[in-house]
Amino acid sequence: MSYALATSACIGCHRIFSYNPVRVPSIRINGVREPVCMSCIEIANPRRIAGGLEPIVPHPEAYLACHESELE
Repeated sequence: MSYALATSACIGCHRIFSYNPVRVPSIRINGVREPVCMSCIEIANPRRIAGGLEPIVPHPEAYLACHESELE
């Protein structure tokens, strides 16, 4: 039994963070999903709400390892 945890730079703040590659919040840039860290989500949500948008609510496992079977 194996688990997967991706690590890369956040598209917002460029800090390195680890996340579940299936469940992490992301934005598309040129058709590619780019991951967003929890700190950037917390910064973005008040702005989204003020602009009339729903807040981003990450999946509870967004920043945890996932089982390898989820990658298939």
